[in-house]
Amino acid sequence: MPSRSTRPADNLDDDDYPAYTMGRAAEMLDTTPAFLRTLGEHRLITPLRSEGGHRRYSRYQLRIAARARELVDRGTPIEAACRIIILEDQLEEAQRINEQLRAQGPEPPSRASA
Repeated sequence: MPSRSTRPADNLDDDDYPAYTMGRAAEMLDTTPAFLRTLGEHRLITPLRSEGGHRRYSRYQLRIAARARELVDRGTPIEAACRIIILEDQLEEAQRINEQLRAQGPEPPSRASA
């Protein structure tokens, strides 16, 4: 697994570094490997694969999986939970882009050519 970092210790602070095996991820979330596989099937998270083909999860992916677990524990079907989280993420991204555009200010009016 290639890393963006040149120093191994830098990976400790990298939210996207795939540090957790499926078993460890499931244990941390108090869920089953099948739950994590289902999140992958619904394209909520896509774990990286080790050279041996084993799924590896990042801290960022574990936070997303934890959010899905919360929704499922409250009675939301897993398909709906995945869709809700995807839509929340898309909304957050749209709001971020909107804020950036507002910070740039209005574009000057274009001049029509004669």
